[in-house]
Amino acid sequence: MSAEIFQQQILNWFDLNGRKDLPWQQQITPYKTWLSEVMLQQTQVVTVIPYFNKFLLQFPDVEALASAPIDSVLQRWAGLGYYARARNLHKTACIISANGGSFPNNLESLMQLPGIGRSTAGAILSIAFNNSHPILDGNVRRVLARHQAISGWTGQTKISNQLWQISSHYTPIKRCADYTQAMMDLGATLCTRSKPKCEQCPINLSCLAKIEDRVSEFPTPKPKKTIPIKQILFLILQNEQSLYLLEKRPPTGIWGGLWSFPEFNSLAEIKAWCLEKKLPIFSIQQLAEQRHTFSHYHLDYTPFIVKTQNPINNVMEANQSVWYKSEQINTLGLPAPIKQLLQNHFKGDHHDKNG
Repeated sequence: MSAEIFQQQILNWFDLNGRKDLPWQQQITPYKTWLSEVMLQQTQVVTVIPYFNKFLLQFPDVEALASAPIDSVLQRWAGLGYYARARNLHKTACIISANGGSFPNNLESLMQLPGIGRSTAGAILSIAFNNSHPILDGNVRRVLARHQAISGWTGQTKISNQLWQISSHYTPIKRCADYTQAMMDLGATLCTRSKPKCEQCPINLSCLAKIEDRVSEFPTPKPKKTIPIKQILFLILQNEQSLYLLEKRPPTGIWGGLWSFPEFNSLAEIKAWCLEKKLPIFSIQQLAEQRHTFSHYHLDYTPFIVKTQNPINNVMEANQSVWYKSEQINTLGLPAPIKQLLQNHFKGDHHDKNG
C-alpha cells in the first residue's frame, strides 16, 4: 500500500472518529503536549485526564513548574507511578526556563532534555509545532507491527529500528499533527492489546495480521522472565498524639523523593531502631502482608503498627523524618501503597485526640 493511501485512510477515520476533546488538545501549546505525552507513558488516557487537569491548574506553564519545589511536583504526581517521570519533568522545566522559557523545536535539542526520548520529541514537534516527525509509542508500535506482521519483540533494537523506518515512511508532511493523534487514537481505541475491533479499523483491508488471521500473534510479547520478590517490613510508628512518622526517601530510585514509612528486614531490627531512637514500644500490631508490583520486581510488605511516645527532646533528622497527622496525607507526595495504608487503617485516629 502506498503511503498516500495509508495516510488518507487514517486521516479520514480521524476526521470522523478521532478524539478531539482531550484536555491537552484544547489551545495546544508545547508545554501541554509535553506534559500529556510524559503522563501518557505507561498510563492510560482515562487515568491521566484528572491528573493532567490538576497538574495544569497548579503549574500552568513551564515557568511555574520550574519555580515550584520538587516536593510539590511529586505530591501532585503521587499515584501516577514511575516517579522518575515527575523528577525529569521538573529538571527539564528548569532547563527550559533558564534558557528563556521556550521549547526547542528541533529533534536533537528536545532529545537532550531529561525524560524526552525520540517518540515524545516527535509527538511534541508534530502536535505542537506541526513539523513532520514520526512517533513510535506503544500504541503505534502495536498498529504497525500488526499491519506489517512484524515478528519479534518490539523492544529489540532490530525490530524497533524496522518499525521506526515504517513509521517514518507513513508519516505525512501535511496534517502531521492530526495524523500523529490519529495513530495514537487508533491503537488506544480500536487496535487494542486484547479484543481489537478489526472490523471498524480503517486499514483492515491491508493489515497483514488481519489478512493472515494472526492478529493475536502481534506484537510479539516480551520474553518472560521471572520477576524477583523483595520482602520488607514497614514500621508505622504512632505516638500518643496520633501522629505518624514518615521518612523522606532518597531523591533517586524507587519512590524517589516521596514520603514513606521506615523500612526494615525483621521485627528485631524495628525493636533495635526504636531503642536507639529512645522511642518506647507500648504495643506492636502486625497487619496482613500485601504486594505492590513494580515493572521489575514484586514488593511484599508487612506493616507493623508500633504505639510509642515521642519525648520532646527526641529530635529526628531535620527534614528527613517528620511526624504527621493522618489528615495531612493529602499535602504530601506519598507512594500509592503508603497513602492507602494511612487511609484504610487510620482514618478515624485524628478524631480521638485532635478534635
